[in-house]
Amino acid sequence: MSSPAPLVSPREGLADALKALLGTDLLAHDFLVGEDSITVDRDAIAGVMIALRDNLDYQQMMEIAGVDYPERAERFEVVYHLLSVTRNHRLRVRVTTDEATPVPTIVPVWPNAGWLEREVFDMYGVLFSGNPDLRRILTDYGFEGHPQRKDFPLTGYTELRYSEEDKRVVYEPVRLAQDFRNFDFLSPWEGADYVLPGDEKAGGTHEAPGKGAPTPLKAEEVKKAGDTAAKTPPPPTPKTTDKPAQTGAGAKVNTAASKTSRDGAKAKPATKPAKTPATGKAEKAPAKPRAPRKPKAGGDA
Repeated sequence: MSSPAPLVSPREGLADALKALLGTDLLAHDFLVGEDSITVDRDAIAGVMIALRDNLDYQQMMEIAGVDYPERAERFEVVYHLLSVTRNHRLRVRVTTDEATPVPTIVPVWPNAGWLEREVFDMYGVLFSGNPDLRRILTDYGFEGHPQRKDFPLTGYTELRYSEEDKRVVYEPVRLAQDFRNFDFLSPWEGADYVLPGDEKAGGTHEAPGKGAPTPLKAEEVKKAGDTAAKTPPPPTPKTTDKPAQTGAGAKVNTAASKTSRDGAKAKPATKPAKTPATGKAEKAPAKPRAPRKPKAGGDA
């Protein structure tokens, strides 16, 4: 894989065009791994979207996602993914906010943003001012909390399910086979500072004890590996047949194939047409027309 994401065509002069178009509303512009991302002023997001749509040809808003950084003052990012169909280019637009500050809706610019903003609200608790129907969309109406927040408990004390007896959704205490809260994580994947019995025979990854599993590659490393693979010479061209002699075909073979076979030379032409038993029975049967079928009594018609 040469790129961790769908390949996007570069767009020359985009940075200068963004500065000239957005002015002070443009807070940052990042170009990383062949992708353009900008951070804009939260209160100006609707006007920025109109400018990007009408002046830079980003005709479609494909997705709205949320990101949670609990250590930041404004812990949430709302990320809009724009697509320019005519220029084959994608642009990522970010705004930041917190639990109490709403983000202006972009539903008047792209109506499909209505449900996507509801998803971000449901999963992260981000408020959108002006959204005509800001309700939960993926969880139950009585659900408390926002599951995609980093501080949302992975193993809670209460779970919900549909009860056939009560004919409604009920909340019950979580029943676990083991207590995950007191689990000591005796696994090398968690970075334990020891070697489990038997692991020394396998050889492992030749890393020092306690280092744990290797860290997944970053996007830059994946791209660098893909570029190296692209420079590798292609495999040799497979062998093909260039002459008829290499395939066994030709005039000599065609002449031999046109001769009558030994069985064909002994065969004699038929003197009368062949008949099957069914054909003979049909010829002996008298040509009598079938009587019309009488309708059954007691029918609907």
